[in-house]
Amino acid sequence: MIYTVTFNPSLDYVVHMETFLSGDINRADREMIYPGGKGINVALVLGNLHIPAKILGFTAGFTGREIERLAKKNGGDCDFITLEEGYSRINMKISADEETAVNGIGPDISEEKLQALLRQIEQIKDGDVLVLAGSIPADIPNDIYEQILRRIQGRNIRTVVDATGDLLKNVIKYRPFLIKPNNFELGELFSVDLHTDEEILVCAKRLQSMGARNILVSLGDDGALLLGEDEKIYRMQAPRGNLVNSVGAGDSMVAGFLAGFEASQGDLQEALKMGISAGSASAFQEWLASEADIQEIYKKIPK
Repeated sequence: MIYTVTFNPSLDYVVHMETFLSGDINRADREMIYPGGKGINVALVLGNLHIPAKILGFTAGFTGREIERLAKKNGGDCDFITLEEGYSRINMKISADEETAVNGIGPDISEEKLQALLRQIEQIKDGDVLVLAGSIPADIPNDIYEQILRRIQGRNIRTVVDATGDLLKNVIKYRPFLIKPNNFELGELFSVDLHTDEEILVCAKRLQSMGARNILVSLGDDGALLLGEDEKIYRMQAPRGNLVNSVGAGDSMVAGFLAGFEASQGDLQEALKMGISAGSASAFQEWLASEADIQEIYKKIPK
């Protein structure tokens, strides 16, 4: 079983309009509402690929109930912890001549509820996979990812961390199975600008020497580079297509990688190919890609 954790899920309210005028009344041409959060996205794409995944995290209020309803409607297996006070956040994205986003704050998470989540994680069995994805709320200890990996250290649980900055850097010593920075996030970890594959590899190798097993660096429409724990370098281009929505593409890449790794019994080349297929397919859609969308892209990528 794969478990994903989303500390601060959201209702994503997406509106499309031809132009957006600040300080004026704007009317949407069309609108959509989705359950949001990196861990939720990973789990839903895994579900689309027939890989069981359970969604952990926190919800609150009527917005939290709607997040859970929509996640379940789209095939999600939810085991959220309900907070008695506050509301899960609403993130608004305005897609016009430019893209504008306003992200909500989210509810406070008490120490009691946080401990309840940690107990859930302790029940994960050997052979399972744990995905920690995204930022954390301000009232959560900034070492929470470290706390989680420390609790399961030494067990046969593959861990995936998709985060940025110190949240990522400080967990490398716990030897996560997979990390997925993009090239900008990777450069920020070492305060450098990365422009070439060679420069990216230098930083990826530093992270591997610090403990990370597989480093998957997403490169947008230029595909991805994977430094595998087998010490091989894998490089694959992304197929061309019309970018519709980049939100969720990276999460879809993580889901595709895990699905490809499982289906191929550990073939990193196949995992990368499925990761790029899923990430690209979601980028070309309004929301997360279906299995048919992913398979269509997969067939276009050379072996």
